[in-house]
Amino acid sequence: MVAPTTVPAVPWHLLTLPGVYAPQDDTDLLARALCREAIGPDTDVLDLGTGSGALAVHAARLGARVTAVDIARRAVLTARLNALATRQRITVLRGDLTAAVPGRSFDVVASNPPYVPSPSVRLPRHGAARSWDAGQDGRAVVDRICDAAPQALRPGGVLLMVHSALCDTDATVRRLTEAGLRTTVADHALIPFGPVLRSRRTFLRGRGLLGEENPGNDRNGRTDEHMEELVVIRAERT
Repeated sequence: MVAPTTVPAVPWHLLTLPGVYAPQDDTDLLARALCREAIGPDTDVLDLGTGSGALAVHAARLGARVTAVDIARRAVLTARLNALATRQRITVLRGDLTAAVPGRSFDVVASNPPYVPSPSVRLPRHGAARSWDAGQDGRAVVDRICDAAPQALRPGGVLLMVHSALCDTDATVRRLTEAGLRTTVADHALIPFGPVLRSRRTFLRGRGLLGEENPGNDRNGRTDEHMEELVVIRAERT
């Protein structure tokens, strides 16, 4: 794997309503992973937790038939508005992950789920934090996507999911591999801590996610309390 680098921003130019996750470094990293897949007019893509619809718009621009899902009403509205503004044909549904598309399978499932470890055991039901808080280990949604992926993918289909190394990259790889998918870390990048992680340094340190308590915090063995490693997990159904 190549060394992590700074992720250059994609010029999204999309509307983001208050409380909806705006495209950031993790969005950019996942968008680049989508570009490496063989996406065309015959490709069915599912964007789970679409937020602003940025990845759905990106996949549609690559030529795919796109379905986007989010549980938040405001995110669904935002994604629909961005589909209209960019003149992309995207089906946007409100629902809880793959429950919004029962019985359907896809060539590519892409997801930028909530993955930030939170001091609270309860997941937020409203507000912007719903886009990033994911329980004390950061895996409340990641694990659900791992479990749903085999049924959501066609033979040869691919799951692309981005998350922080703080919520345990190896656990994701292991869970998807045990589910029968051929799984790799397709890409990664180091980015500066944002406001949320800066405010949680004490909590993260207490859980052994920062500092000398966890020298394997990123793949270079760094323990920098100012940098976060993002990873793109690629899991293929053979």
